[in-house]
Amino acid sequence: MAAAWPSRPAVPEAVAAQLLGVLWFMSVSTGPWGAAAAGGEEMLKCEDLKVGQYICKDPKINDATQEPVNCTNYTADVECFPAPNITCKDLHGNETHFTGKELGFRKPISCRNVNGYSYKVAVALSLFLGWLGADRFYLGYPALGREIAMREVKGCTDSRGLPFCDILVVIIFVLLIGKLSD
Repeated sequence: MAAAWPSRPAVPEAVAAQLLGVLWFMSVSTGPWGAAAAGGEEMLKCEDLKVGQYICKDPKINDATQEPVNCTNYTADVECFPAPNITCKDLHGNETHFTGKELGFRKPISCRNVNGYSYKVAVALSLFLGWLGADRFYLGYPALGREIAMREVKGCTDSRGLPFCDILVVIIFVLLIGKLSD
């Protein structure tokens, strides 16, 4: 025997459906704090756009350091452009409707702060003269360079009799005097 299909929904189910409809309408037509969507919401800042709503230019790279040109304090800024038909607050706080060609904001990216030193030279000095501390002198850390050089001199003077230690000591002191005179 087949069950009889009810001719009308039960009263609690109809009330629940109407209540859900009203709640859905309220959530769509009001902002997150209950303000009307027509004028109560704060305009979105361009920095808060989601991925895909903007595109950022590639940073300009310095050939010598292989880092972004404007790298300071381990960050560099790249220019970002909101997608066409996006409206948000730009750099100056103005509400702008973008066409895709206007600068919307600058996004910080991480970088190594190299202070203008050549990465290739630093690596070469580290590989070939790192035991003398030459790479540390080059990068502007004379105290570390002196410490490495003095440990090397101490190791040579303790071992007494190694023929290359005299040459090593002369090279170290030439580097120290040359770097200190700059």
